[in-house]
Amino acid sequence: MFSRGTIFTMLIAFHKPYGVISQFTRDGSDFRTLAEFGFPPRVYPIGRLDADSEGLLLLSDEPELNERLLHPQHGHRRVYWAQVERIPTAEALRKLAKGVLVQGRKSLPCRAHFLEPQPDLPPRDPPIRFRKNVPDCWIALELVEGRNRQVRRMTAAIGHPTLRLVRVKIGDFGLGDLPTGKWKILTARQRKLVIQSEVQAVAGRVAAEKLA
Repeated sequence: MFSRGTIFTMLIAFHKPYGVISQFTRDGSDFRTLAEFGFPPRVYPIGRLDADSEGLLLLSDEPELNERLLHPQHGHRRVYWAQVERIPTAEALRKLAKGVLVQGRKSLPCRAHFLEPQPDLPPRDPPIRFRKNVPDCWIALELVEGRNRQVRRMTAAIGHPTLRLVRVKIGDFGLGDLPTGKWKILTARQRKLVIQSEVQAVAGRVAAEKLA
């Protein structure tokens, strides 16, 4: 599909399925890799999503984007939908928003709210753990920091383990209706939605740190 002699400058949005690691080479596990999805040559993932998480993953052949979008000082915005066990109270969500201890360090304040209406996503393969007498619901978290398994650790800290996790937005660019396992090269306008939110993200991080 792509010639190895062609030079590209691109930013790609990929809807990463469950069970796929955010790298092109195997890590010794049974998980699938990005090599299966026909990406252009010389692109690499910007950041990562764990194998058991789904949703928006960016890839690019521009090395400077890795620094620009991932360095903590830029505080680039990421929005996640988390399906959690039981129904969090308003107080539990306020606690989550103010920051909770994650591996001995308090998370930065974030936006956390109940999703209304609740999203109707296609079932995951394999399905989530089901407990007949334990309800679940979807909440949204908007973060300006990205630590290892942060969302899962944050929801566990308020007593609501995450059953399913989907990243739906980076900057101002949303996953939209991009099908699972599919990718697209972003247009100039879509690229700006990813990049230009950096100014607002930095301002949000400064405000968050003042509240922490």
